[in-house]
Amino acid sequence: MSTSLLYHGWGVRGYQQVAIFFEEGRVRFGIEQDPDTFCCSNCGSREVMKSGQVPRHFRSLPIGGRQVWIDLPIQRLWCLACGKIRQAKVGFADERRGYTHAFERYVLELSGRMTIQDVAHHLGVGWDTVKEIVKRHLHRRFRKPKLKHLKHLAIDEISIGRGHRYLTVVLDLDDGAVVFVGEGKGADALTPFWRRLRSSHAHIRAVATDMSPAYTAAVRENLPKAIHVFDRFHVVKLFNEKFSLFRQELQREAEGPLQKKVLKGTRWLLLKNPENLLEERNERQRLEKALALNRPLATVYYMKEDLRQLWDQRDGAAAEVFMDDWIARARASGIRMLQQFAETLVQHRRGILNYYLCPITTAALEGTNNKIKTLQRQAYGFRDREFFKLKIFALHETRYALVG
Repeated sequence: MSTSLLYHGWGVRGYQQVAIFFEEGRVRFGIEQDPDTFCCSNCGSREVMKSGQVPRHFRSLPIGGRQVWIDLPIQRLWCLACGKIRQAKVGFADERRGYTHAFERYVLELSGRMTIQDVAHHLGVGWDTVKEIVKRHLHRRFRKPKLKHLKHLAIDEISIGRGHRYLTVVLDLDDGAVVFVGEGKGADALTPFWRRLRSSHAHIRAVATDMSPAYTAAVRENLPKAIHVFDRFHVVKLFNEKFSLFRQELQREAEGPLQKKVLKGTRWLLLKNPENLLEERNERQRLEKALALNRPLATVYYMKEDLRQLWDQRDGAAAEVFMDDWIARARASGIRMLQQFAETLVQHRRGILNYYLCPITTAALEGTNNKIKTLQRQAYGFRDREFFKLKIFALHETRYALVG
């Protein structure tokens, strides 16, 4: 019978179609291997003798809505060179797999647009089969991301569930690819990454992190020549956290019901950037009323707005003068919260000003962390931690809605 459909439809080459029949909505093709192509699957010798057959069934690309199966009696061969009996190699499927290469490629294509459960339902296979195909593909591509080309890095941790479970993520800021995912958080989670980085002989120019002492010590020890930049987002975030606590304290100590009522519910107004205040909700008027009633609150608010300008100076020298002025005003304010934050800036002065030596931030990594959370949420969690990490490594190539 013709082999044209086998070759052009399913990539089955070197086999002869001997039968075709239909059963329970399935199409089954019976094929057999050309005896002239028999050879040892180990040494390639053609000095072989037949020694029985093993029936195998392979899932292949569907025709319309019908499943397609390929039935092949695999020849067992006695190799005169090896002196052992081995099965003939199957050219259109991997060893110990019940599906063809064409079916595997089709599953990978669908998994880029559908969830694993949707692909499994569409093809009539178990979800574990689809997951196995996707995982093997990701493992081949992203098992060990190359580090030699790295120049600029961002490091941060992400919470992945209850019970204080974290992953530490390292991002290549030049191409947006995740190059390392470590268990836990802090310096210990990065130990395997530093080991691989040293063996790769990469020349790291700059690293962006938060102001964590663990990251500071780890970068100083493992990348002493790199520029360590404390991310602006985390500096402002830390100030906002202290500002929120300061507002709560003022609200508790407020005199009279009027002040308490005005201060109540102003948290997000105080933390919002002025340009984002909504006029239709009278947010600007409410904010101005709260600031007018409480002078310390107004002082901290305007110091917050001034702090944002630290990263908008024309050069490092101007930024240094601006920081010194901000610290002096915070110390002279008489407000303990500002005075404490001024000391925090003094301790991390060099790392913050390093932004003007290499203007990098962890913004791209924050976006990646959001994608990771979305990926996890849409999949309703990942029981297989290795599979979860491989999906994270592939995030930078995602150009469609995230699927689990």
